[in-house]
Amino acid sequence: VQLQASGGGLVQAGDSLKLSCTASGRTGSSEVRAWFRQAPGKEREFVAAIDWGGRSPYYTESVKSRFTISRDSAGGAVYLQMNILKPEDTAVYYCAGRKSRIGVTVRAADTYDYWGQGTLVTVSS
Repeated sequence: VQLQASGGGLVQAGDSLKLSCTASGRTGSSEVRAWFRQAPGKEREFVAAIDWGGRSPYYTESVKSRFTISRDSAGGAVYLQMNILKPEDTAVYYCAGRKSRIGVTVRAADTYDYWGQGTLVTVSS
């Protein structure tokens, strides 16, 4: 499976941006897709995840009520709608995927099997 992330750009604080993650190749019926981000000089951190099984999406605390992860059930694409962007949201955003596994956290980067190339989001103050 190959993932392709897109939609990043330069915006001002308070603006919105929507990231897309499209998948090519063979995917299963039970998948997890997630967004991670990595700011300059910092470690990669979990942002949001969505499970094909219909469970509630997962978010890191700092983006709750501002970001929304969703999926296109027909084509397998995943989106991250980012509202009220802040300068601290500046980072390269990566989409990641793997098969859904019971008892395995969706928040750990090392549990994911395939990654997109990243898209840069820059939020100016």
